[in-house]
Amino acid sequence: MTFLRDDLTQLAAYKSPHPTDSDGEADRVQPVLDGLDTNESPLDLPEDLKADLAEAYCHQISANRYPNGDHQALKQAIVDYALRSGKIAPEIISPENVTLGNGSDELIRSVLMATCLGNHGSILVSEPTFSMYGILANTLGVKVCRLQRQDNFEADTAAAQSAIESLGTADVPPVRAVFMVHPNSPTGNALTQRELDWLKQLSTDVLVVVDEAYFEFSGHTTLSDALSRPNWLVLRTFSKAFRLAAHRVGYGIAHPAIISALEKLRLPYNLPSFSQAAALTALAHSDRLLTQIPTLISERDRLSQVLSEHPYLQVWPSDSNFIYVRLSDRGQAALEVTKQADGLVKMFEQLRASGTLIRHTGGGLRISIGTAAENRRTLANLQQVLGSKP
Repeated sequence: MTFLRDDLTQLAAYKSPHPTDSDGEADRVQPVLDGLDTNESPLDLPEDLKADLAEAYCHQISANRYPNGDHQALKQAIVDYALRSGKIAPEIISPENVTLGNGSDELIRSVLMATCLGNHGSILVSEPTFSMYGILANTLGVKVCRLQRQDNFEADTAAAQSAIESLGTADVPPVRAVFMVHPNSPTGNALTQRELDWLKQLSTDVLVVVDEAYFEFSGHTTLSDALSRPNWLVLRTFSKAFRLAAHRVGYGIAHPAIISALEKLRLPYNLPSFSQAAALTALAHSDRLLTQIPTLISERDRLSQVLSEHPYLQVWPSDSNFIYVRLSDRGQAALEVTKQADGLVKMFEQLRASGTLIRHTGGGLRISIGTAAENRRTLANLQQVLGSKP
C-alpha cells in the first residue's frame, strides 16, 4: 500500500490493558483484577450525580444535535475553578486563556501540530516520563530529543540546555517545545526549584508545556507562570481527581495567543455534549468530589511506608496518586534474575496472575493508589510474589 507513509511500519497502535484479555486461551479463568495501572480515581461518581447526568441526557441533551462547539460555559467554569484552587488574581484569567480537548492527548497532539509539524521543530522530553508525548510525536513524524533523568529523577537541565543550543539541523530541527509533568509520571516527583528556574529562563522561541494532570494530589501548580508568560502552557485533566476518565475531558491554560493557535487546530465539536455536562457537574461539586484526596494521600503514604521497609524494593517519594518502585539488588537475587528488567517483568506477570494490575513502565513499576481494600490486596500479592515479609 504505497499510499501509506513508510515510517508507519515502525509504529505500533496504542493498546490499553484489558482485564478480560485471555492471551489466546479462551477457556482459562481470569482473576478479577484490581486496576491499579492507569492512575484513575478508584471511586466512581456518587450515585446522585450520576442520576443527575442521566436526567440531563434524557431531558436536556438532544442526541440528534451537535454539541456546543465553543465550550464557553465549561471554559468559564474552569476559570472559576482555577481562581478557587490556584491562588491567582482574577484579572489575569478569562475564558480566552482556556482551551478544551478530548482528553489531554488531543491537546498534546495539537501542540505538536502547532509547533513542530512540517519539520518546523522537534520536542524535548526527560525520561522516564509520560509516554504519549513521544508516541504522538512519532505518529506525526516529529523528532523527539530524549534525555535521561538523573538518579533522583530530576531532569538533567544542563544536558537539556546543551541539546536545545545544539539542535537545529536538516536531520533534527530546533527544539520548539519542552514537555514536563508536574508531578512526573511514572516517578511521582514534582518539579524542583532548579527545574522551574531553568524552564523560566528558556527563550520564548520554545514552548514550555507543564502537564499538571495530578495537580489536585500535589497542590503544586505553575498556573501563574502560564498566565504571565507568552510561551507557557499548563495542561490538566478531569480523568484523575474528578473521576471522569470515561468522559475524556482535558484542558489547557495559557496566553490567549497560544490558545488561539490551538483552537485553530481543534476538531469541530470535539467534546461530546455528555462529556461537557459531566465536567460542568464535576466542577459544580468540586468540593465534594475532592474530599477523596486526603484519604488517597493517606493510603499512598501508608503503602509507600510499608513498601519502603521491604528489603527487596526501592521506593521513591511521590507527590501524586501512585507509587514508583524498582527491585533492589537483594530483590533481583530473590527473584533469581540478573537483570532489573527481567525481575520487573516477572513481578508484573505474577501480580497480574494474582489479581493486581499495575503498570510496567520507565524501568520500574508504577502502582496507582486504589481503595483501602485494593491496597491491602496489593500488599498481600506483593508479599506472595516477593516471598519476604517486610
